[in-house]
Amino acid sequence: MHKTAVVIIGAGPAGLCAAIEAAKAGAKVLVLDENMKPGGQLFKQIHKFFGSKEHKAGTRGYEIGEQLLKEAKALHIDVWLNTEVCGIDGERNIWAVRNGKQTVHIQAERIILATGATENAVSFPGWTLPGVMGAGAAQTMINIHRVLPGKKILMLGSGNVGVIVSYQLLQAGAEVSAIVEASPALGGYGVHTAKVCRAGVPFYTSHSISRAIGTERVEAVEIIALDENWKPIKGTEKILEADAICLAAGLSPLTELAWIAGCQFNYIPELGGHLPVHNRYMETSAEGIYVAGDITGIEEASTAMEEGMLAGINAAASLGFYNQEEKERYSMEVWERLDALRCGYFGQKRKTAKDRMISVGKEVIG
Repeated sequence: MHKTAVVIIGAGPAGLCAAIEAAKAGAKVLVLDENMKPGGQLFKQIHKFFGSKEHKAGTRGYEIGEQLLKEAKALHIDVWLNTEVCGIDGERNIWAVRNGKQTVHIQAERIILATGATENAVSFPGWTLPGVMGAGAAQTMINIHRVLPGKKILMLGSGNVGVIVSYQLLQAGAEVSAIVEASPALGGYGVHTAKVCRAGVPFYTSHSISRAIGTERVEAVEIIALDENWKPIKGTEKILEADAICLAAGLSPLTELAWIAGCQFNYIPELGGHLPVHNRYMETSAEGIYVAGDITGIEEASTAMEEGMLAGINAAASLGFYNQEEKERYSMEVWERLDALRCGYFGQKRKTAKDRMISVGKEVIG
């Protein structure tokens, strides 16, 4: 059995930031990740981040990932890749499989779950044809493996993922035949949407895919208009050329390990569904188990990194590496940056779904 102070499950932006903060405080840190490479979504993100200098504005995602990995290496953080966590309990025991064959039992004093999220699927006739994939899968193909998923691609979903990946597909040499959005309004940030619009990509709001056309692969797509009740309007079908369909229909938090560990949950649809409640220090109702990133609700990579820092600071503080004054001071510095990221127009703090989750967490665990 392996024993360590802090175990972090997930080596994405939230997990790496949590690991760095806990290690900086002096804790022995072990990071587990099922993938072959650390860094998570950051290495797929070739666009520049928003926010302030503190939020790494103007820096591309993969550059942020490289910085975090460099810091982790300098702090001698132990990272186990190709390691799948299969079990976890409220006593902070972890069971995992390394390299597909070696079973390991880890006893952690503190656990931080930074497991991220998975893409939502959309079903329609022909959705199992080769060429239908999540937008994140397409982003992995072009930005990691340098492979085009198709020459003419239709994107379903106009949120940030949909428009950012559409623009990156254009940069990679593909043609985006259209962006189709079921809502009557576009969902992405204006700066991203404008770039795609200037490139000549048409947008179809209040539309959805009625079927993918093809025999052995996608050969075309039929879209249809939706009424005010989101119901298809017969007779409005339109066929668009495409050899691939990308689905940018949102994300769902990967919460299975939190369920297994016995964490209390709350349902907040705006953040992706059932989520583990937590307090302002990112600790769940299961003592010694913290959460950070998309497992707490779907947001941006910038907020995931800040939440990771917050979890790392407080996990280390709970082990005595920071006193109460230091814990509060460092936590407040992170919360100020988080509040800035979640500000509404003109810098006004707005009540968010995350505030609701934290308020529930306070009631549960103080």
